Amino acid sequence: MPALNVEFSERELEDLRQIAKERGTSMKALVREAAAADIARHRALQEGAEAFRRFFAAHADEFAAAFPDDEPPMKGEVA
Repeated sequence: MPALNVEFSERELEDLRQIAKERGTSMKALVREAAAADIARHRALQEGAEAFRRFFAAHADEFAAAFPDDEPPMKGEVA
């Protein structure tokens, strides 16, 4: 499995040691779980944004009618 060396300040390392101890896990497992959670959150946000873009595109005319003041000016039209 590929590895990654990460540098922490002394304070961060002490905090990580304390948290790992409180959770009964290793520092390595703690950092890996935090990174995995952030990756999952990032993917979920990307998927949510894409779902919103598809929804908005499918309903663009309805949004334009509901919020005409938010529509950009048409080409050649003065704002």
